Amino acid sequence: MYKLYGWKLTGSLATEAALNEVGAEFEIVPINIKEGEQHTEEYRLVNPTGQVPSLELPDGTVMTEGAAILQHIADSHPESHLAPLPGSSERAQHDRWLFFFAVNVYEGELRKLNPQDYVSSEDCAKAVKAVADDYVEKHYRIFEDALGEGPYMFGKTFTVLDIYVWMLAQWMPPEWLAQECPKINRLMESAKIRPKIAPVQEWHFG
Repeated sequence: MYKLYGWKLTGSLATEAALNEVGAEFEIVPINIKEGEQHTEEYRLVNPTGQVPSLELPDGTVMTEGAAILQHIADSHPESHLAPLPGSSERAQHDRWLFFFAVNVYEGELRKLNPQDYVSSEDCAKAVKAVADDYVEKHYRIFEDALGEGPYMFGKTFTVLDIYVWMLAQWMPPEWLAQECPKINRLMESAKIRPKIAPVQEWHFG
């Protein structure tokens, strides 16, 4: 059984969705980030960075870093087809875009949400947020141009990349996403109604 450390509306929801998709048994250990539980000594033993998600694997070892966790879940459950075959051209593109979102979009969202963590003054924090807004939007447009007929990155084949995009896209202003990135918006809306994603969608986003 897996053990997922996370909190509502955080990056752990993508891991939760992926575990649902593969039909894995797991329990959720709530880490209330609003109360600072991610900084407790107990949780630091699980994840020294004090971030969520963290995933304890069935063998008792722990993984961190959301994109890496998603990739591991897909590879550990090949019957789910949540990632292209290793070594294939499709897998190369899948990994490219998965880590594109992890390194650029997710990190940019952190700067938008917590600009004070990157600078020492409030005035600078406002500038960090403004730059991060433009940075994130630019990278959404890059991915928008890469999408085809859809509804997902690989047509009708649903992967953990789509799960990651489904989560992150809902952190964007809905009107902006629909107008500026209609193909990403379509991907997100298609993922929302998948039978194993819908309960996660309802719990986190209502």
